[in-house]
Amino acid sequence: MRPPFPPLQLILLLFILVMAISIIYLGVFAFALEKLGLSTHSAMLLLISTMLGSGINLPLFQMQAEAPSTEVQQMFRNWYFGHRLPFTGNTIVAINVGGAVIPICFSIYLFQVNPLPLSKVILAISIVAVISFAGSRPIKGIGIGMPIFLAPLVAALTALSITPDQSAPMAYICGTLGVLIGADLLRMKDVRKIGTPVASIGGAGTFDGIFLTGIVAVLLA
Repeated sequence: MRPPFPPLQLILLLFILVMAISIIYLGVFAFALEKLGLSTHSAMLLLISTMLGSGINLPLFQMQAEAPSTEVQQMFRNWYFGHRLPFTGNTIVAINVGGAVIPICFSIYLFQVNPLPLSKVILAISIVAVISFAGSRPIKGIGIGMPIFLAPLVAALTALSITPDQSAPMAYICGTLGVLIGADLLRMKDVRKIGTPVASIGGAGTFDGIFLTGIVAVLLA
């Protein structure tokens, strides 16, 4: 039976699809960052830095951990600086540049340039952190999992309720920092049980990681 598309045509269609999705992502994210007061050039610089940084994990320390089941070991693939690491009984705890370091620095910047009361910022972060902790679960051999749109929705609603006039910067700050605290730092004790060679704070890439939480929260706020 003849395939619906010749191989070359199929590859071209896939390439066009990927490019179209990328343009949409970049356009949406650039709009969200401009909503936070960044210029177009600054927004693109932040996006590019985040995308490049999402592939960089900086090791912090390591801890002893339980081995995953055989089934999970066969399915699990973990890449660290371009190399697949086997599980040897220890988990390296790292921090992701694109998913943690840059969002933290950008949150500090937003707090400094916007009239946000510290008490309200702490309250908003605490709300998102508590719900992120309650909604996240350790997944054997993989890491900490959480419904992807839970934190953005909570962050947006929290920002609109606490600081309606400054909802965009508040949504980004409480969305990113709240998830980092609730789903990563407060779940650190669970890292020993998931049996993964590397546990990255703020990992899981750019578009489905901490950065996405902040961006979606801003769009909803």
